[in-house]
Amino acid sequence: MSFWTDSLGAEVRFRDAAGWRTRSIEAGDGDAVILMGGLTGHAEAFLRNIVPLSERGLRVFAIDALGHGLSARPTDVTYHAPVFTEHLLGFLDAIGAKRAHLVGQSLGGWTALFTALKHPDRVGKVISVTGAGLLLSDEKSLDESKRVHAQVKTVTAKAATAPTRESVRARLEWLMADPATVTDELVECRYRYYTLPGAEEALAKLVAEQPGEANRAHMLDEADLARIGNETLIVWTDHNPTTPAEVGRRAAQIMPHAHFDMITGAGHWPMFEQPGQFNRIVGDFLAKDVP
Repeated sequence: MSFWTDSLGAEVRFRDAAGWRTRSIEAGDGDAVILMGGLTGHAEAFLRNIVPLSERGLRVFAIDALGHGLSARPTDVTYHAPVFTEHLLGFLDAIGAKRAHLVGQSLGGWTALFTALKHPDRVGKVISVTGAGLLLSDEKSLDESKRVHAQVKTVTAKAATAPTRESVRARLEWLMADPATVTDELVECRYRYYTLPGAEEALAKLVAEQPGEANRAHMLDEADLARIGNETLIVWTDHNPTTPAEVGRRAAQIMPHAHFDMITGAGHWPMFEQPGQFNRIVGDFLAKDVP
């Protein structure tokens, strides 16, 4: 069975977001919710979430970030946190949303929190799911952060440089608690995005810059986290292969209006691997003030 059957009723759209062609998969009416995935990911990661979340009275958009999926792949930008925020704000303008709730997984979590820090008036609630970009000040956490960045850069480059279906599958299986979650359809989907005409140069630039050393200047340290006043939910998993759950738990304690929750039986992609838990936790948090 195709994972697209989970999103029956959703619509695929293309818009101009700050001058960049941007794809979204969307459904529903109500407060705008933007779902954003991880490094070299794509909107299909959220196909098991878009319609269920829209049924909570929300207008849900899963987007391909700049340089990802079927969105524009410019080579005249630097793929650091500010450009992903610029693209996101352009998308909000394109859909006519003065503000939106942000749900970001991994790189998307970094974008969500960075945007809330820099543009709090454009952001409602924030959910960071196994989120990147968190920089605690103790020596152990600093060392762990550098290790994770190096690890992500290595495994992503291995999958994205001269990609094969086998290298793409290995990268996806690394993300999951249960490798059997990775279907042939998911592998084929990502492989085709990696091998689109003109994708090679942009993908190499993205993989070099986003997890690169210079982008660490845009990570959210403890002082930044303490300044984010948006109501926030930090979600982790019990088998996340990157940053330990303790980092997310500590970030939630530092932030003035944050909570922490755990999804079980999942790796880095709980929205895909455990959609029931994900949709309940995220839906309850986002919809609790919706009539």
